[in-house]
Amino acid sequence: MEQRTLGRTERQVGIVGLGAWQLGADWGQVTEDDAVATLGAAADAGVTFIDTADVYGDGRSEQIVGRFAKDRPELTVATKMGRRLEQIPSNYVMANFRAWNERSRRNLNVDTIDLVQLHCPPTPVYSTDAVFDALDTLVAEQKIAAYGVSVETCEEALAAIARPGVATVQIILNAFRLKPLEQVLPAARAAGVGIIARVPLASGLLSGRYDEHTTFGSDDHRNYNRRGEAFDVGETFSGVDFGTGLEAVRRLAPLVPSGVTMVQFALRWILDQEGVSVVIPGARNPAQATANASAAAVPALDAATMKAVQEIYDDLIRPQVHHRW
Repeated sequence: MEQRTLGRTERQVGIVGLGAWQLGADWGQVTEDDAVATLGAAADAGVTFIDTADVYGDGRSEQIVGRFAKDRPELTVATKMGRRLEQIPSNYVMANFRAWNERSRRNLNVDTIDLVQLHCPPTPVYSTDAVFDALDTLVAEQKIAAYGVSVETCEEALAAIARPGVATVQIILNAFRLKPLEQVLPAARAAGVGIIARVPLASGLLSGRYDEHTTFGSDDHRNYNRRGEAFDVGETFSGVDFGTGLEAVRRLAPLVPSGVTMVQFALRWILDQEGVSVVIPGARNPAQATANASAAAVPALDAATMKAVQEIYDDLIRPQVHHRW
């Protein structure tokens, strides 16, 4: 698998990683055996970057990933912190950072975490010097090797990129979320900050497997968070109305090259954006993990295809999402 530099961490990672939210919670039940098998399939396919968080299954995802990664030094494991308490800026202080970091290090069974990201904190956090001073302290103490942020909006991403210690920015980027291409990716490239592209399949919409009859379980955020009842609605289907998303996928389908799946096409589109370090599709089983990783071998999309994706976005998706995130 092609390797790229993960921003200011200077680590080399495979361009397709694995998002481990599904292995913790909120996507329907995944057994531990299935989770471990999924991680194994991803690693066998060349994945070297795994992204988790302390709230995925209340630590379950971290624990499973930690056990799996114990004897695999080739893996870079990133986690996230900040959403264990009420989302107010005053909770983003060193005492809480230490407590969250200690818990994550226990879950992951490591002395130093490769990459810790603030988990979509309130917007004022990005302009608070004390927050980044605290993160610098954790690096100096070797509790974390590097830090980054996971953001909801482009404005938050730009604020983070301006911080000299920020190694990576994780942001929603897919064929339904094009706004980061305008300013965020150019700014990240100029600063040497890595871009981790999350929600790359728009919560599965861009897999092409769904239609108007698709239903999701009560424990699946694609059912209970469609209007942002539990967290930012942009995390579910990238904030796109389900029916609109289905129509957009139908328009995208003729653009998919022969012998390429819709999943591979959607992931390749992201990988072709200059400045992306790694894309982190989730997977609930080994077959999905292997299929996702195979996108790394798909040839770059041509200019006509890229233009057509933009036109579909402008026609259907832009009115719903572009002004929001």
